[in-house]
Amino acid sequence: MDRDGEFADYFAARADAMRGTAYLLCGDWHRAEDLVQTAFVKLYRVWNRVSRRDRLDAYTRQIVVRAFLDETRRGFFHRERVTSQVADGSAPEYGPDDRVVLMAALARVPARQRTALVLRFWEDLSVEETAAAMRCSVGTVKSQTSRGLSALRALLPAPTR
Repeated sequence: MDRDGEFADYFAARADAMRGTAYLLCGDWHRAEDLVQTAFVKLYRVWNRVSRRDRLDAYTRQIVVRAFLDETRRGFFHRERVTSQVADGSAPEYGPDDRVVLMAALARVPARQRTALVLRFWEDLSVEETAAAMRCSVGTVKSQTSRGLSALRALLPAPTR
């Protein structure tokens, strides 16, 4: 199979999974699509030099994470979202709508903490793999994960019994 065919097959097989990860990072499907597109363009540029095809998912995920963090640092797309709804302070029971509540809370967690949470708990990466993807130390991953969990807990309503 030629270079373009291999790349097209990989893209077809993994783009949706990468889009899901990107969505968890940024909370916006359009932005997630842009992040994935950026990642796959960068991957295509080096496709002939990628020697470890067994590590493509990790490599591509790392590109998505770096693109997200770069955009966040530069301030692109980073805006507060105004809503007409005011929280009434009541805590809903956890149920089918929990995903929406969780996604809204996750979107409010700072970018690096959110990245650590997504990679650790959604992508199920080890601390070491997360550190490599985020280009930081293992200790930083642990502290960002801890702070991210604390921030997420503070944003989520307590379950009713």
